[in-house]
Amino acid sequence: METLDATRTNTGTDVVRTSEPRLHTPSTLRIAYLLSRYPAVSHTFFLNEVIGLRARGLHIETASINPPDRPLKDLPPIEAVEAATTLYLKDGRHLAASAKLLAIAFANPAAVLRGIAAVLRIPRLTFRQRIFWLFYLAEALLLGRWIRQRGLDHLHVHFGGAVASVGMTTAAAWRIPFSLTIHGPEELLNVDACHLREKVTAASFVFCISDFCRSQLYQLTPSSQWHKFHVIRLGVDPVQLTPPARTPSTSTVQMVCVGRLVAAKGHRILLEAVRQVRERGVTLRLTLIGAGPELGRLQKFVAHHDLSDAVTFTSALSHSQTLDQVRRADIFVLASFAEGIPVALMEAMSLGIPCVSTTIAGIPELIRSGVDGLLVPPANATALADALEALALDPTLRRELGRSARQRIIADYNLPLNQELLAHSFQAQLGPAGAVQEGPR
Repeated sequence: METLDATRTNTGTDVVRTSEPRLHTPSTLRIAYLLSRYPAVSHTFFLNEVIGLRARGLHIETASINPPDRPLKDLPPIEAVEAATTLYLKDGRHLAASAKLLAIAFANPAAVLRGIAAVLRIPRLTFRQRIFWLFYLAEALLLGRWIRQRGLDHLHVHFGGAVASVGMTTAAAWRIPFSLTIHGPEELLNVDACHLREKVTAASFVFCISDFCRSQLYQLTPSSQWHKFHVIRLGVDPVQLTPPARTPSTSTVQMVCVGRLVAAKGHRILLEAVRQVRERGVTLRLTLIGAGPELGRLQKFVAHHDLSDAVTFTSALSHSQTLDQVRRADIFVLASFAEGIPVALMEAMSLGIPCVSTTIAGIPELIRSGVDGLLVPPANATALADALEALALDPTLRRELGRSARQRIIADYNLPLNQELLAHSFQAQLGPAGAVQEGPR
């Protein structure tokens, strides 16, 4: 097992020690990972998880509903390798897919009938929605055939939305056990629309990224189901994400926010907070990294309130470009109304950047307000402005919060150690021969 710990030098600098990575004894487990889009800029933790589990002896093969979010020629080498070995269910070759489905119908009619029966059992579907589920079934039939051909024993799915609909239907049609990792917020906010209750009940086990997430699944299900829900936290690698060297500066305080430009991310509240801070005579600049449908409305707000010199929109950036921006920031801010636990916050904390965010979902599990960062009520622009002003005017507070934030990551949101826990959890749940076993809560 890898070991990692942190000590402090006499200069106050973190020293993170880790053993040389070594492969575990190869496992007999052969697991298919089903993802909505792989690789993807906004979900680099998928890539890290797959590679980390393989390094720990698990045999992982990947399938994706959608192709990568960039042309193959633009993918970094490690992502290009993953793309070359991933099954894409929507690859644009409709005639080939139709031929495969016809072959499946002739060779495996029982699987088709079980899949149809599973779709008909889904409750509360309109006729139109049931048609959509038949499309999920088509994808499930292709996925199940691939799983059988590859000799894989188990299917694991990230997120509880449409991708889990395909996963659950695959399990029913092909009698393949499946499990889930639930993040939130979408599936937790749309329980009935996502049929989340049915999915977690059908799953052999469920990994939750936070205690909050697990609590939401507890309220959906009878206590007889609770043994299936296990908290496995995400994380980042504090060895790779080390605090940048900083020199004292009297320049304008730089803030950065990373996230899709959608209403739930709270950018409109953040811009209002920036406006209020500027009215108080505090000079700061905000860089918004991300793209999305709110861009036009946010730009209009900036123009209307004469904030063009204070706010920069970069659109979406690559992961490395995003991290370069975060390293240069004095404050990382995320004003979301709905989240799981954002990896972007973890990355900023590992880099020692003080964070301001909201008291929603699992974020208070990551950031202890006043210790590892500052938390404010969601949708409260004045409270957010107060927190930003306090950090902008107090370099000492920024240093203290940033230092504590990094220690928090090292202790509890440490990617190598949490991947180790995830690998052991798969082994415990599936057993040496790939048979699902009941595990501890």
